[in-house]
Amino acid sequence: MISIQRADERYSADHGWLKSNFSFSFADYYDPKYMQFGPMRVLNDDSIAASEGFGMHPHREMEIVTLVLNGVLEHKDSLGNRAVTSWGGIQRMSAGTGVFHSEYNISPDEQLDLLQMWFMPNVKGVEPSYETTEFDTNGLKDRWVPIVSSNGVEGKVASLHQDMSMYLSEPSAGKTITYKQLAGRKAFLFVLEGEVGVNGEVVLGRRDAARIEDVPELTIASAGGARILLIDLP
Repeated sequence: MISIQRADERYSADHGWLKSNFSFSFADYYDPKYMQFGPMRVLNDDSIAASEGFGMHPHREMEIVTLVLNGVLEHKDSLGNRAVTSWGGIQRMSAGTGVFHSEYNISPDEQLDLLQMWFMPNVKGVEPSYETTEFDTNGLKDRWVPIVSSNGVEGKVASLHQDMSMYLSEPSAGKTITYKQLAGRKAFLFVLEGEVGVNGEVVLGRRDAARIEDVPELTIASAGGARILLIDLP
């Protein structure tokens, strides 16, 4: 089964300094169809104005992944961490028993675009932790590059407290890539840029999402080139 959520079907919020599109129920937005997908609970597509951001605020018992698409993000937290992340970097925060953090666009003149994703952990009561990792932005062509995993190799991919993996790929124009899905697993496919066809059945455009279940293999083709995110979930 492939369930499509078009970009313009998402809930949009405009706070001036912050423009958000929610793929799941979040904050003031509630839709029983989009409460969660497996352990995936949030995907917010945010644009943050120059020199703006989220002040210190708390989280508990959630795995939070941030993928910066454009601009520069500064993270600070109550654990004493400070990090700056841009395209090519991933930040992972396990909130565990509780942590405070802030996220700011530190550029004085450039907009910050990012995806913030939340996943419910498969174990509770862990010590809160934070890490940043990097991936080769030039190595995404026509292959799946892991950026997050439940059994990440230190310094290679971010590691979550959940049985899941995240991949980026940039299928070239006229190229096809495949992904084999194990029985009982789910896949969340999100188009960052461009347009792709999936299994010859559906076409996804920029910021469209597909929630995929009981499909053993995905064949993804792009006529003009694309950048896509795939999340493998239990």
